[in-house]
Amino acid sequence: MRALHFLLDTLGTLYCAVLLIRLLMQLTRADFRNPVGRAVMQITNPLVMPLRKLLPPAGKLDSATIVALILCTLVKLWLLFLLLGIARPGVPLLLQQTVLDLVRLVLNTYLFSIVLNAILSFVAPGNYSPVQSVLASICDPVLKPFRRLLPPVAGFDLSPLWACIAIQALLILLP
Repeated sequence: MRALHFLLDTLGTLYCAVLLIRLLMQLTRADFRNPVGRAVMQITNPLVMPLRKLLPPAGKLDSATIVALILCTLVKLWLLFLLLGIARPGVPLLLQQTVLDLVRLVLNTYLFSIVLNAILSFVAPGNYSPVQSVLASICDPVLKPFRRLLPPVAGFDLSPLWACIAIQALLILLP
């Protein structure tokens, strides 16, 4: 039973993360023509496109992707509650857990993206990589405030380090 719980939680979280990456790529106007962008679109289109027919975008926000992300998280948590033997989780509990799960997902996605972007910048500096292009687009809005406050030290940009520390602190503060 624990293995099934782990598998459902992992697969559900991964799909929600891809939906979140799609949303973040749209918000940061990342290039969807590169291989990573195309892969994200192919993975998420089966859920987002039917919703897009019902929900038009609201400015820069793609309401269909937001609703798909919330629905995916709700379904994942509801199924996990069922596996734990909670047949009818209350609506307030389910909504609270959904919000917490989404906040954790956003913070963990940014943490993972910043670390991966920093590693790629050390491994292949100056070379083009589709992954690094998308990661840079996603991470820049988070790293810009740190870059303004902290100038490079001896040519090293320490903003990813400070951003990761801040994100970890926020994750610790979550219940």
